[in-house]
Amino acid sequence: MKSMEEMMAAAQEAAQTVQRQMNEAQAKLESIEVEGAAGGGLVKVRATAKGRILGVSIDDSLMVPADKQMLEDLIAAAFNDARTKADRASEQEMSKMAQGMPLPAGFKLPF
Repeated sequence: MKSMEEMMAAAQEAAQTVQRQMNEAQAKLESIEVEGAAGGGLVKVRATAKGRILGVSIDDSLMVPADKQMLEDLIAAAFNDARTKADRASEQEMSKMAQGMPLPAGFKLPF
């Protein structure tokens, strides 16, 4: 039987491994890009899987002063689409990491 010190050392090492893997996964999420779109692709938003907005693209045909409200609505919709895709990419990436961990059945990590 292992001593208490050995068990504590093993638990600490496992916690450090999990922390390192979480940090690596978080860094990877910053490199994954998603694109949200609205209005049939007339407005696009690029974001990282962590939700940082990288850019906005607006089709020239939308640059009509009378359509200002519609353009604002499309931009908001594109942001929301990008956020949804970023969340999905983040969940997929974090679940890949969790698959390699010996976690009890039903245990969920706080992503």
